[in-house]
Amino acid sequence: MKKKILIVDDEAVSLMITENILNTEYETACAASGEEAIEIYEKFRPDLILSDIRMPQMNGFELQKNLKEKYSVKVPFIYITSDREEDIESQGLETGAVDFIHKPFRADVLLKRIGNILRMIDQIYGLKQAAVKDPLTGLLNKASSKAEIAELCKKSRGALMVVDLDSFKPVNDLYGHSMGDKVLVRFSKILQSVVRITDITGRMGGDEFIIFCQNINEPSVIEEKTKYINEQIVAAAHELMGDDCSIPIGASIGCVFAPDEGTDFDSLFDKADGCLYKVKQRGKHGCEIYVEPCGNEQEEHNSVNNIQSIFQIMAERNPESGAYKLAPEEFKYIYRFLSRIVINYKKEIWALLFSIHQTGTGAITLEDVSEQFMESTRKTLRHSDVITQNSKNQVMALLSETTRGNCDTVVERIMRNWEKMGEDTGYTITCAIDKITV
Repeated sequence: MKKKILIVDDEAVSLMITENILNTEYETACAASGEEAIEIYEKFRPDLILSDIRMPQMNGFELQKNLKEKYSVKVPFIYITSDREEDIESQGLETGAVDFIHKPFRADVLLKRIGNILRMIDQIYGLKQAAVKDPLTGLLNKASSKAEIAELCKKSRGALMVVDLDSFKPVNDLYGHSMGDKVLVRFSKILQSVVRITDITGRMGGDEFIIFCQNINEPSVIEEKTKYINEQIVAAAHELMGDDCSIPIGASIGCVFAPDEGTDFDSLFDKADGCLYKVKQRGKHGCEIYVEPCGNEQEEHNSVNNIQSIFQIMAERNPESGAYKLAPEEFKYIYRFLSRIVINYKKEIWALLFSIHQTGTGAITLEDVSEQFMESTRKTLRHSDVITQNSKNQVMALLSETTRGNCDTVVERIMRNWEKMGEDTGYTITCAIDKITV
């Protein structure tokens, strides 16, 4: 299938020449103004936009901004211009343009540059898909699920559901991990069958999943979904493992409604997770919907004194391998706590600060490079290390129970793993190492 390119230029001759060059290899559409380009984009949905900068009413920069605001997508832009001013090119790169082509241009050069950029975009898209999808089920992974649902919680009404596949461990123990994978894949398809295309379904890790269904706030709907999911997974278990399968497989669901019970993802997740724990406590295979406790209920809730129960509620579910990833604000509190450890117990705790510097021009943005490097570094570090995205061009990690020599080894391994990705990104990465001292 041919890639689609939308060409935008208010000069009729230039527009015709550019289209004649490109339409032999690509499916093209033409617009003589920014306003016309926005109308065409709705139906054409191009893979790339080739736009003149200086146009009346709406220039190229404004077109890019308006498309992003209207459709909430980052459309790859190449600007064509006869301007030679450096500030024009600088402004374009700041808006996220992937390249600049100056008029007049040669046909072969234009085709080569567009071909290279489209290949790079495909490569980046593949990396992003790998970064956001769970490789086994094809659902969104933990980080992507949290990010997308967090945005929906802020602005949409809906039901946040934490879903646990009950009695999954015996499947692995009795039938092997290969069968366990088949059950997880089938369970993910069952979950997808009870939501719409506008809803979010993700795998948080292991046998725990998460769903956000927009514009649903009726308990009866959640109960119906729970019943259906349980019926389907039991039928699937018998199909996959035989009718004599005696494992009490099923699904437990904790649910909370947004914005009725809040709009902050972490707070809503904790409430849904607490409801899931209640379902588990009373026998599994059901659902519990969060209702804000009041009066005596609140007092009873606050008087929980079984320390193991409290630990189970607070515990990290299905922790990922690699370093513990935190937001900068959370990372700050870990640093303060570890500083106390340094004072009281004279432990050595080291900090790594990676800085990303742009050294050239390329199709990959700083945000993409930072995201990819962050994930590569997290996977390289130990389970007991902590990592955060300190700023858009900085990644910071704290390493406990180590030495300066070990830090050097760790940094070498991180950089070696990053280089294995083979990306000529136009960025270099440096690292500063220092010990926490108080």
